Amino acid sequence: MEDDVLDRARSGSADAFTALYRELAGPVAAYLRAKGVPDVEDVTSDVFVAVFTGIARFEGDAAGFRAWVFTIAHRRVVDTWRRAGRRPVSEPFEAHEDPRVVPSAEQEALERVGQTRALELLGLLTESQREVLLLRILADLSLEEVAAVVGRPVGAVKSLQHRGLAALRRILAKEGVSP
Repeated sequence: MEDDVLDRARSGSADAFTALYRELAGPVAAYLRAKGVPDVEDVTSDVFVAVFTGIARFEGDAAGFRAWVFTIAHRRVVDTWRRAGRRPVSEPFEAHEDPRVVPSAEQEALERVGQTRALELLGLLTESQREVLLLRILADLSLEEVAAVVGRPVGAVKSLQHRGLAALRRILAKEGVSP
């Protein structure tokens, strides 16, 4: 996403809004799906309604905008589970909906063991570790952006990511799978 597209969207350009939606709707939906949100399409729509109604007040560049969108998505996940009053039900990650061309090393490792197994493995982590890894891998956010989304210091996010990946390596090593 380019800063000029963001500037035009702030000015009310329908084409710019469409470009932002096309770029971010897939990753937002994948994040919501991985968090077990029951009605991914509905919550994705809620996220973008909030984005488009608040975009004129947003201050920052394209990278900050992406983090802001995922902050809204994170809050919608929290709202969904507060309303439901129960733990999330995991659904398989749909890799074909992920628009990135070059997967991260973590993503490639997860794909090796299969999507269903990846979600099972993520279920063995703490909620905080799982949240950080999902935002880093699915949302492709930087450490700083994840810290802003989850409201933790960057060092804590880095530590959660490290501990989560280390835990996954240990689990896979016990099963005889080389990461």
